[in-house]
Amino acid sequence: MSLNPALQPILEAMAPLAGLDWENTPPAALRAMMDNPMAGGEPLAMDRVEDLMLQLAGRSIPARLYVPVGGGAHSPLTLFFHGGGWVIGTLETHDATCRELAVASGSAVLSIGYRLAPEAVYPAPLDDCYDALRWASANGAALGVDTTRLAVAGDSAGGNLAAAVAIKVRDAGGPALRHQLLIYPVTDADFANASYAANGGGAYFLSTSAMRAFWKHYLGDTPVDAAPLAAVLRTPDLAGLAPATVITAEFDPLRDEGNAYAARLADAGVPLDHAQASGMIHGFFSMTAAVPDAKPWVDRAARNLAAALA
Repeated sequence: MSLNPALQPILEAMAPLAGLDWENTPPAALRAMMDNPMAGGEPLAMDRVEDLMLQLAGRSIPARLYVPVGGGAHSPLTLFFHGGGWVIGTLETHDATCRELAVASGSAVLSIGYRLAPEAVYPAPLDDCYDALRWASANGAALGVDTTRLAVAGDSAGGNLAAAVAIKVRDAGGPALRHQLLIYPVTDADFANASYAANGGGAYFLSTSAMRAFWKHYLGDTPVDAAPLAAVLRTPDLAGLAPATVITAEFDPLRDEGNAYAARLADAGVPLDHAQASGMIHGFFSMTAAVPDAKPWVDRAARNLAAALA
């Protein structure tokens, strides 16, 4: 299918990034360029939005709780892990997405400001996300929501973290998850697959150069094969994981690895809704204000969360 026409002006605005030397640009400079939320008009109204500091073992991390209108103590909870290659991204860059998911699903959303690489290399971001889930599970009353019904969600590197948390939860025996929502997730560090060849040149926003830099920053000196919950596609056994939604994008370097992870989940007997968004690029899930055809994908993800958390 051809590129969705609503994406063309967005890609034209992002054209200067196509030639960026991601691997040699300092992370601070990347954040200054990239950590700006997309314009989207007035934020969706919530019953409650609360900025928190989660007190975890030996550290504290920021988080933001979104409780939809009509929610409250009976609302289930979805932990959301933002994308950005483990290097960029903030609670602010994904504020609109978290609001949309909360409104459309009826689930409260707790967005997690995990530590970023390269200042905090693997497994520190993953540890933050997993420990945040454990904290939330034990603090439902303080949050004012029902944390007996839990899900995890994330886009890109956040989808990678959500997938890894789901594996950790299975292996540790809890906290129990009802769903994992993986939006164009990073699942492997293989830059030779067909979707990298077709889409990694920078014309479609995310580039091979960017992903090489992100993996380098995330892993530090750890080889990928020694980081079992980084390249989640290489996990030997995926049986027994929480039911999943996996959404990938046609014009995305990460398309093939996301599709491959979905296929492995299905082969392992994990209940799954998997679809590839035709005509879409990496990042489209957060572009509903400018790309009307992105909204049905948010709604699909939200319906799956609502059903799993009912």
